[in-house]
Amino acid sequence: MVTVSENAAKLAVLIDADNAQPSIIEALLAEVAKYGTAHVKRAYGDWTGTSLKGWKDQLLAQSIQPIQQFAYTTGKNSTDAAMAIDAMDLLYTGRFDGFCLVSSDSDFTRLAARLRESGLTVYGFGERKTPKPFVAACDKFIYIENLTYPDSPATATASPSTPKPATPGAQLKGDTALVTLLRNVLEAASDDDGWAPLSSLGTIITKQRPDFDSRTYGYAKLSDLIIATTLFEVDRRSPGDGKTAIVFVRDKRRRPDRTTKSASTNS
Repeated sequence: MVTVSENAAKLAVLIDADNAQPSIIEALLAEVAKYGTAHVKRAYGDWTGTSLKGWKDQLLAQSIQPIQQFAYTTGKNSTDAAMAIDAMDLLYTGRFDGFCLVSSDSDFTRLAARLRESGLTVYGFGERKTPKPFVAACDKFIYIENLTYPDSPATATASPSTPKPATPGAQLKGDTALVTLLRNVLEAASDDDGWAPLSSLGTIITKQRPDFDSRTYGYAKLSDLIIATTLFEVDRRSPGDGKTAIVFVRDKRRRPDRTTKSASTNS
């Protein structure tokens, strides 16, 4: 996988306009900016019809290039093929570090896998209905519902400025799948004292679960979600020289028993 400095990655954003709403594009591109710079932005569909008429303003405002793809045969999605062909052409230029594939269609599963096989990072964007094979084929998958609240199919009228209500701590503690994931990842990344850098946790979680996102639970950051569970200790350590503090996490069950430790030392 290509390694680049933060926000320096050159990305190609390919949008299946038949499978995405124009209202989410502003929030989507803001999310893309977290991972790099969009050097190519293309939206694919049959622009001669009326089904994509809502896209015009967004194409102009966001400088997205519309790619015309006629629907040659009823029932066949020629947009998928056009996107795949363009993706491979862009791949062979050697100018990009990653791709952002915007669609909820499982037909892009093989494309995502092929791009990753070539060492590029693949970010998927789609609705929660996106088939799991496509989600798993991406390095990271971002659900549109986490960018356009509330969490409902009516994404066209949702506002990215309306935060999703945070899941209460008691409910988080009762989420066995979530707690097990956090504890297993923490155990894998921790040192002998049980502490692990938060950044390491985030990296491992994404590798295991490309679609994991703290915003799914209503928390903007992973650290906020971890704190809300009340199951973990969080320690912010300053490296000095005015550098940003590094956040470390430890399972409260790993807290050393000072009495036992002292008795063991004196024996």
